[in-house]
Amino acid sequence: MLALHFDGSQARTIDLPLPQTTADTAVVRVSLAGVCNTDLELVKGYMGFRGILGHEFVGVVEDGPAQWCGRRVVSEINFACGRCESCNRGLERHCPARTVMGILGADGAFAEYVRVPVRNLHTVPDTLGDERAVFSEPLAAAFEILQQVTIDPGSECVVLGDGKLGLLVAQVLADAGARVLAVGHHPERLALLARRGVATVLAADWTPIPFPLVVEATGSATGFALAVAATRPRGTLVLKSTYADNPRVDLAPIVINEIQVLGSRCGPFSPAIDALAASRIDVEGLITDRVPLAQGPAALEAAASGASKILIEVA
Repeated sequence: MLALHFDGSQARTIDLPLPQTTADTAVVRVSLAGVCNTDLELVKGYMGFRGILGHEFVGVVEDGPAQWCGRRVVSEINFACGRCESCNRGLERHCPARTVMGILGADGAFAEYVRVPVRNLHTVPDTLGDERAVFSEPLAAAFEILQQVTIDPGSECVVLGDGKLGLLVAQVLADAGARVLAVGHHPERLALLARRGVATVLAADWTPIPFPLVVEATGSATGFALAVAATRPRGTLVLKSTYADNPRVDLAPIVINEIQVLGSRCGPFSPAIDALAASRIDVEGLITDRVPLAQGPAALEAAASGASKILIEVA
């Protein structure tokens, strides 16, 4: 099969053997996959990953349990053991023995086929097209914030970053009833939010003022200090960015202002799929281009050049 493989120094599209099913896994024929900022950080050395990249996808089950074969699906990306204390507590995403699709110890979805645990699969409704369904994983990550922080109608928050995840987070918070201010560097991206009634401002024109809730989704090591400056005393700062850099961090303002800092990673798929099926979130406006899998390295280059969302066409 064709796959976009990273060997530690270079990402290349190469031929690899087909994955085989096991007792508790299924093989999915990938239709469409999305390039994430995490993919770009991986090729910079983040997590020391080697293997097939990609963790955002939609496809059709090719082989596995009979009740799943032929279904159009998306998949959660953390492959847990299902037996440890974390798994028994419902925290499979934090299983100490987990692998993570296309990120940690497991091949990803920038390939014609990907193997995933059956328990990770979610059926895609017939009313939800592939181009929207492929956003299930990153949108679930945005919905995770609602699992961690109480959002009441009129809650005030600021989202820093107008990349793919930042745009999704701002929409999810606004959909939950929050009053959101989105801060970014790209007028055309912020315009997507403005059309949906979300207040926006260019970073160059914004002086940080204290907010009770701040979401840092800049994807940059420099975003943390700005986020701390924008969080009011005893406020909550949610961190969404992952990157290969290891920046110095001044913890004094966090202690002095008693800021609650929350790491936030993967999230629940069901509300994300429901929101996509109901068209409550604009994802089409994020898409910049579609690139064939055979040109996988070009897809990474396009995403790294500042494009919003690059989709990789597989089937």
